Amino acid sequence: MGSDSEAEKAQQKEKEKERKKLLAIAPIAKPLAGKKLCKRTLKLVRRAAEHKCLKRGVKEVVKSIRRGHKGLCVIAGNISPIDVITHVPILCEEAEIPYVYVPSKEDLANAGATKRPTCCVLVLTKPTKGELVPEEEDKLKVDYKQVAADVSELASSLF
Repeated sequence: MGSDSEAEKAQQKEKEKERKKLLAIAPIAKPLAGKKLCKRTLKLVRRAAEHKCLKRGVKEVVKSIRRGHKGLCVIAGNISPIDVITHVPILCEEAEIPYVYVPSKEDLANAGATKRPTCCVLVLTKPTKGELVPEEEDKLKVDYKQVAADVSELASSLF
């Protein structure tokens, strides 16, 4: 009996955390990834971090976009102040790079193998230095294409 109420309390706390995350999201965070797309996007970020195909932080992402690197931009939706990242979607649109918002900067940092919360990351299709094993590169590209297609579908449904 006691364990049921503890499980219910834990579930209640989890729902409360989820609700607080959604309340902290900025109004400009569109297109915002749903639960399923968010999970797949963070999985892609994790895999890209393992293979060193990831640029972390606003400064690095902006620099990479301006240099002409292509990829998928993932932006956290709960950034405060929001002015820090308002220019990133515009740069992405000009460079024809798909971008998507995820609810939490903490989750984005965990997926990107960083301890500090991260505003945005750019998932590249190939590493900036060195080469990947062909089968690993294929897996990364398949995941990338699938998430990028879902993101572009989500963006087109918004506009």
